[in-house]
Amino acid sequence: MDRAGSTREATVLESLQSDPVIASVKDEKALLAALRSEHEVLFLLYGSLLDIEQTVERCKTAGKIVLVNLDFIDGLSSQDAAVDWLTSHTGADGVLSSKPSVVRAARRAGLAAVQRYFLVDSISYHQLARVLKQGDPHFVEILPGCVPRVIEWLRADFSTPLIAGGLVCERSDVIAALGAGALAVATSDQLVWDM
Repeated sequence: MDRAGSTREATVLESLQSDPVIASVKDEKALLAALRSEHEVLFLLYGSLLDIEQTVERCKTAGKIVLVNLDFIDGLSSQDAAVDWLTSHTGADGVLSSKPSVVRAARRAGLAAVQRYFLVDSISYHQLARVLKQGDPHFVEILPGCVPRVIEWLRADFSTPLIAGGLVCERSDVIAALGAGALAVATSDQLVWDM
């Protein structure tokens, strides 16, 4: 599926352009807060094969756009078959993963595909091009997301829309990441959700 052909990708993009804060949900308490929040896009960072169908359904019933981090779902391996299962058993809008093969499978399945990538040093920075080529994601979530200078470099080097995630815990982090060129920020900090 080409970039223009992905309606889920377009839905996520449109939502993030109007509200650039993504509620990253790590447990049931955070899920309840996210469902009450005004933020439309949720990253589910917890769950298991036993409950992910119901969790996604709760989010969809609340009118949320739901992307599931397959790397964090107990009982689902981070492989193509897990993407196929998620697509056929849930109403998830997309997948996040640190594995390019999973991101590529999500894209093939018609889901919004987010490559999670941890920038720890200059070596990892220079390997990002290879990872993006392998997974061909719609979006890349850069972790940690509180380094505006690096976001500026990435925007100059890559056209894939950037989501700044990890260690975004203050309003100034959000403003700095967006000002540096990030499309959105993903945070589990509920105080940032409420800003």
